[in-house]
Amino acid sequence: MSEELFKKVVSHCKEYGFVFPSSEIYEGLGAVYDYGQNGVELKNNLRQYWWKSMVQLNENIVGLDAAIFMHPKVWKASGHVDGFSDPMIDNKDSKKRYRADQLLEDKIDRYSKDGKTAKAEELQAALDKAMLDSNLEELKNLIVSHEIACPVSGTRNWTDVRQFNLMFATEMGAMAGTDADKVYLRPETAQGIFVNFLNVQKTGRMKVPFGIAQTGKAFRNEIIARQFIMRMREFEQMEMQFFVRPGTQKEWYAHWKETRMKWHHKLGFGENMYRFHDHVKLAHYADAAVDIEFNFPFGFKELEGIHSRTDFDLRNHAELSGKKLQYFDAEKYENGKDYGNYIPYVIETSIGLDRLFLATLCAAYKEEEVGEGDKKDTRVVLSLPPALAPIKLAIFPLTKKDGLPELAREIMNDLRMDFNCFYEEKDAIGKRYRRQDALGTPFCVTVDHESLENRTVTIRHRDSMIQERVPVEQIRNILADSCSWKTLLS
Repeated sequence: MSEELFKKVVSHCKEYGFVFPSSEIYEGLGAVYDYGQNGVELKNNLRQYWWKSMVQLNENIVGLDAAIFMHPKVWKASGHVDGFSDPMIDNKDSKKRYRADQLLEDKIDRYSKDGKTAKAEELQAALDKAMLDSNLEELKNLIVSHEIACPVSGTRNWTDVRQFNLMFATEMGAMAGTDADKVYLRPETAQGIFVNFLNVQKTGRMKVPFGIAQTGKAFRNEIIARQFIMRMREFEQMEMQFFVRPGTQKEWYAHWKETRMKWHHKLGFGENMYRFHDHVKLAHYADAAVDIEFNFPFGFKELEGIHSRTDFDLRNHAELSGKKLQYFDAEKYENGKDYGNYIPYVIETSIGLDRLFLATLCAAYKEEEVGEGDKKDTRVVLSLPPALAPIKLAIFPLTKKDGLPELAREIMNDLRMDFNCFYEEKDAIGKRYRRQDALGTPFCVTVDHESLENRTVTIRHRDSMIQERVPVEQIRNILADSCSWKTLLS
């Protein structure tokens, strides 16, 4: 059932203008997608939800928009040049390449679905240990011993497991220094924050603790194109780096774990849809790390990461650049301790906007039976929080004549500056309602002949399908109360 739901969500995205395969007329490009007219609105709203809660509502967090291209030494200092890789394995018959750990995770999922809990737990423990030890030979042994076959060829003719760097490299003009022409498309947005730490701190007169937030595109040469927009080569991150005094990172790590989980719960999809998953193998920069996982139709998967990055990034950039990336604590004496100049520790929150988009659609997609007897029907509805909906109000004149379109246009022109509205005259009202349900539009207004007499309209609520008669002047207040960011963020 869950796999069927996922197929329906993917199909819905194409049919209703949320997500299209990139370059589709040329047979597409693997693991690259375009956001359609409704998808871009939902994506923008999700980004705004994050930005308002992270930056606008926090006095000590400010924003940044760093360039995608950065000096090659940035990625040397961050460890990406030497250590940003995944364990890959090739099937000799299909010539397809796979991430070894994901093949094993898929096998664990199949064991769980088949009721083989003990086997699933045994394999999970073995996988965790192999990943922790970076034991590539053991990863292959697990793939062979559990008889994992290539999904394409169906054979088990595997190569050895090897590490594969995920960064896209390209060339840029003439630059001085070694590896002058080689630059990278950034694999994460965090490093743009770290190299601008002093710029932001000094110009903003920021005091520790403070944060710098950024949203933007990142690029990874993901070999595996699967699960729709879950894993893409070009994707968008929303990251915040929070700079703290050394020794206080544990309490701030706990604070951001709780804060970020509450943010997800506010979407109203159900607290049981989320869980924490502590990292077994920590990244080279972390002393603690946890994922917030979401229950997608294909199982719990990472949605957001919270990491205690220590002073790894700032310290490495300081050493390689020769610049002092320190903070002078004017209130350096506290409880008898002299802080003085120090390199701050960092707590990171990092969420994939595309994954959040997918999670939102999966949680909001519903098929409901409506009507009775001969009029029984099934409607598809996206139960999106109104503030996130691509369209806030659809306006329908009952007919194309008698002055109804003119009044409907008047209503739309009055509201469209503040709310994203949609106007439609075609088809029966019932069909128009169904289309807007599928887009997640929270309200529809119908203008009929009575509207011309007393300036009242019928407003229909998406989730309850209740219809009520209201004065035209009340529409703005109804939308403002339901669709405002305050309603979602309070």
